Amino acid sequence: MSQVLSLHDPVRIGGLDLPNRVIMAPLTRSRAGAAGVPGALNVEYYVQRASAGLIITEATNVGPLSCAFEYAPGIWRPDQVAGWHAVAEAVHSNGGHMFLQLWHGGRVSAKGLLDGREPVSPSGVNDDLDALEVWAQLANGHYVNIKATPSRALSTGEVEAVIEEYRVAAVNAKAAGFDGIEIHAANGYLPHQFLSSATNQRTDRYGGSVENRVRFLHDIVDAAISAFPPDRVGVRLSPYAPYNHALDDNPPATYSHAAAMLQAKGLGYIHLADTAAFATGKPAMPQILRDVKPHFKGSIIVNGGISPAVAARMIADGSADAIAFGRLFIANPDLPERIRIGADLNEFAYDTAYGGGAHGYTDYAKLNGR
Repeated sequence: MSQVLSLHDPVRIGGLDLPNRVIMAPLTRSRAGAAGVPGALNVEYYVQRASAGLIITEATNVGPLSCAFEYAPGIWRPDQVAGWHAVAEAVHSNGGHMFLQLWHGGRVSAKGLLDGREPVSPSGVNDDLDALEVWAQLANGHYVNIKATPSRALSTGEVEAVIEEYRVAAVNAKAAGFDGIEIHAANGYLPHQFLSSATNQRTDRYGGSVENRVRFLHDIVDAAISAFPPDRVGVRLSPYAPYNHALDDNPPATYSHAAAMLQAKGLGYIHLADTAAFATGKPAMPQILRDVKPHFKGSIIVNGGISPAVAARMIADGSADAIAFGRLFIANPDLPERIRIGADLNEFAYDTAYGGGAHGYTDYAKLNGR
């Protein structure tokens, strides 16, 4: 009889032996300052959560035209690399494991966040700007949704230059001491925009057919695995996410092809995000798993409004190898232990999610007030 696994059993993911299957999801918190350099407060935040089986960092900009959220961190300058090195070193010293998530917002941005430059995108689709989630901090300290500004289409040469930004970011992540990297190809950001049949209307080798729309992600993966072994690279996908409007007319065809490509590259894991669970109240994870799992034999991490009870069932029945928790990990720094003993969970305070300082960031209580 095969063993029934639990969230608390060890697992090998991304070339690492992890102590449990409770993963910290990538969580934008917008507390890296105007220069995008992680500091002491960020070190404290991640160290508090080092008991996660794996920490996947907040989305981290790969270049100066990437920003969708003001005060998000970067990984393209030496000072940013040094800031992240302090974070990774501290997490490792506390027994944790950590992947850096690489991010490019693409058309999900605004001139005000890019020093007056236009956001970039696959095809300059701009008829849905009100659907895009761009965030900034007002002078009074409040962090608010701002209006996206029109993007311009990248030339083929510029696409290649963005891929080079990912390669440099991967090299920098390794220099900063991370165990691996995750490529953010979900939630309507630039790689997702290339995958989408709605936002990718190109006629060069990066547009048109499914194979061509997947090519941008393919080439980013090649760039990443020039710096890290393939099993130390993961990719986040959200096939049915309405968030940021990177829609697709045939998700099963697009994402089965993408999954097969990632399998051929030997990647460590795919991280499947069910953003629709929050946006529509209609979870899409069963369909996402049907689209992806038959084509990818590596580890599967799932995320999207999943309770500890549902997570336990998904591990036990083999639907996933690990579960990534977002809001629960913000509010509960010691989430693995709380789940293990059935302790009460702190409530997430949405009004402190983005921007600000320690309040709502490092002051959530641990068990016994620690």
